[in-house]
Amino acid sequence: MDSETAGVTACDVLIVGSGAAGLCAAITAAKAGLEVIVAEKTGVFGGTSAWSGGWLWIPQNPQAIRAGITEPDAKPRRYLRALLGNRANDPRIETFLQNGPDMLRFLEEIGVMTWVDGNHVPDFYAHDGAAEGGRSVTAAAYDGRQLGPLMARLRPPLDVVSLWGMGIGSGADMAHFFNATRSPSALWHVTKRLAKHLYDLARYRRSMQLVGGNALVAQLLKGAADSGVQLWHDSPVTRLRHDKGRIVGASVIRQGTPIRITARKGVVLATGGYPHDALRQTHSFAHTDTIAHASAAPKSNTGDGLRLAETVGAALDMSLAEPAAWAPVSRVPDGEGGFKNFPHLIDRAKPGFIAVDMRGQRFVNEADSYHEFMKALFAVTPKGCAPEAWLICDHRAQRQFGIGWAKPFPFPLTRYLRSGYLKRGRRITDLAAQCGLPPEALAQTIARFNDGAREGHDPVFHRGASLYNRVQGWAKHKGPNPTLGPLERGPFYAVKLVPGSLGTFAGIKTTADGQVLGQNGAPTPGLYAIGNDAASIMGGHYPSGGITLGPGMTFGYIVGRRVSGQPIKGLTPSLSHHTKDA
Repeated sequence: MDSETAGVTACDVLIVGSGAAGLCAAITAAKAGLEVIVAEKTGVFGGTSAWSGGWLWIPQNPQAIRAGITEPDAKPRRYLRALLGNRANDPRIETFLQNGPDMLRFLEEIGVMTWVDGNHVPDFYAHDGAAEGGRSVTAAAYDGRQLGPLMARLRPPLDVVSLWGMGIGSGADMAHFFNATRSPSALWHVTKRLAKHLYDLARYRRSMQLVGGNALVAQLLKGAADSGVQLWHDSPVTRLRHDKGRIVGASVIRQGTPIRITARKGVVLATGGYPHDALRQTHSFAHTDTIAHASAAPKSNTGDGLRLAETVGAALDMSLAEPAAWAPVSRVPDGEGGFKNFPHLIDRAKPGFIAVDMRGQRFVNEADSYHEFMKALFAVTPKGCAPEAWLICDHRAQRQFGIGWAKPFPFPLTRYLRSGYLKRGRRITDLAAQCGLPPEALAQTIARFNDGAREGHDPVFHRGASLYNRVQGWAKHKGPNPTLGPLERGPFYAVKLVPGSLGTFAGIKTTADGQVLGQNGAPTPGLYAIGNDAASIMGGHYPSGGITLGPGMTFGYIVGRRVSGQPIKGLTPSLSHHTKDA
């Protein structure tokens, strides 16, 4: 026994990290009869997945097919080629597309997951092969009481985007909240949700009605536990162990006790990438010399998987089109001298909102994806300057939709104003002074925007022209364009936006069946990487919502099948032998 090790144990597969990708790999391997340990370094399970919207992008998924939505095999491949270019030749694309629908069926058929279709969710871009719906699925709402004692170990929703710790589902659930002061049926829905939440807080000290990523992870956690997976919390992996070039296990500190784990079939890295690794970001994020990166991922995602892989000679792919899934973020004071990061994924596209750069000028179609929003801000920011912007709305829009952390009516605004998070001005010029923007430029920008918005047009950035734009808007808006409304009714409000992300794209190079590639280009026997630890199969592009969780869980399924010796669809002949030596 090594001097650093107080205990020894063995399993077939060690999963490092407990997000959706890692839990999917664990369930797949365990259902094939393997002994599996999931080692999570924090005290709660779920990683970034538990804070996400819970959406997966899986073309030709069974939920769409049941609804009569079918598409030829070539169509999603054309869409990816239109966006990814040569990156679409990555062999992992094929294994993802062929195995994604099977992953959904597998988890559904064994009783782990209940899926809800996203058949009206369009792709981000109107390129060749794009779909108006049928490629997205998410987890059904889930009663957390079914988790039993494990509920205490589920990462809660991100507090700054939840309502007193209550997650709000996308689609109809969120629409009811936005419409609560205008519709009796919406108000009744919200009242019931709040009453149930308050009851849960009194009895359980947290919400038991789980939605989005929380519902996704809860169902996967329950499935893992029921499948015999050992779930270790507070158990960081400190070292990979190898023998004659093969990874044979790892050193773990389990709740303070060093343990050496022998993993007979392999180790799977699924630690969530490096959204909070400031040192690595200085080499891969172009703007960190002017402003600190403000990721909305959990702060525990510090690049552990990448560092572990590098110690055994793994190769990283840092050459992607973009190294991260960019998103505009506002900095929420935490009351202790620090900040929490609020990702602006929804409010930007609503009528009555506009975004401007530090010159007081628009620079983007605010209803485009969060990734495109940040790319546009980077493009207009002069070299050596911090890429910052302001999201602005009028009183009517703020009271209906909220703006970032500043919640809509009936919540008072005093807290947000007093903390300095929210800026307010009776007139646009007053607001400009609050934000340090040139008053005349901002007034002219909003006047021009209002002229077009009243008619439902955006001649500069064509906001609302795409189906994705319109879905992101407000369907009940009385104007001709669901994303456009003039900013007319003061006072006016603003929140500062800074560069952030939902996670990283750059990461470990892997094969089409999830094996880690070494510096010599050969697979590293016994070592796998999935989720955001693996370099994104999308090459740093963001074709649609769910392109992180969809491939992440699919490769969790693929790796689970590989280590248990099961066949994998879509492998080229040169890789087909890999399933035989698991």
